Amino acid sequence: MRDAPSLTIIPLLQKMGGNIHAYDPIGMDSAKPLLQNVSWHKNAYETLDDADVLLIVTEWHEFRYLDLEKVHSRMKCPLIVDLRNIYTPETLRKAGFDYHSLGRQPITQEKGC
Repeated sequence: MRDAPSLTIIPLLQKMGGNIHAYDPIGMDSAKPLLQNVSWHKNAYETLDDADVLLIVTEWHEFRYLDLEKVHSRMKCPLIVDLRNIYTPETLRKAGFDYHSLGRQPITQEKGC
């Protein structure tokens, strides 16, 4: 956890008014004492209810195989920011997401949120 990007990113998002819901299949127990005011969940899907954005900061295989239709249906705004490039822009465009990743052109849908 000492070099985990979440230790920097989450406090910055909170300072900007973000309400953080998080899940990590491996590092969550180590992260809990290091991050304040975070709602921790039992799986990735629980974090998505009425979410404005899904921010991917780890590349565990579990996140590579999410049911994108289920993800889309649970989110208030179907926006994914992928800091690990675990998805292809074409896959997320076809699934109806606005998708932003590092070093790639953003994919945005016509309607937006």
